[in-house]
Amino acid sequence: MSGKFVKVLKTIGRKWFIFLIVIIIIVFFFEHIAAIIITIITIVLFGISYVPTLMFSKKLNKFLSNINVIEDKVIARRLKRPIAQVQEKMYKLSKNQNKKEWLIIFYNGHYSFYSEKVIKRFKVFYNKGLGEKEILEQLKTFEIKTRAEIKAIEDSLVNNNRLEGRKVSVKEYRDKKRYS
Repeated sequence: MSGKFVKVLKTIGRKWFIFLIVIIIIVFFFEHIAAIIITIITIVLFGISYVPTLMFSKKLNKFLSNINVIEDKVIARRLKRPIAQVQEKMYKLSKNQNKKEWLIIFYNGHYSFYSEKVIKRFKVFYNKGLGEKEILEQLKTFEIKTRAEIKAIEDSLVNNNRLEGRKVSVKEYRDKKRYS
């Protein structure tokens, strides 16, 4: 029901915008000053409508700066925002993370945020030659639960050109560990 309601509101919002432009044009023919005032009021109201979005963006960035690992559902619950809004913002952040130290990945239908600290530790273990299983064991303290998460982190780092080649292969690391 709520999805249909939002769709109706968006349709009405689009039509009201067109209706408002027509009114401004009609008023402009009769009274130039009134049309200018209506236009200024419309622009100010339109600008004010973006203030909550900007405030949420800053609040989300500040919130994420103090967290090591967190999922979108938990963020939505803690910030008291709809999950769709949090996922939309995390999607936008995930598309522009090539030069960022943190990482946002999408797997199993939800977004997860990993801090700079977690990513640096992951890179250290990856370069040592540890496999997914060993990396998972080392990163359990950061609440990483599955090998699928480790694989998603690795894939995302590779896709963003943020992960160099391994210095020691997994096979070499395991052989060295086995024979020493």
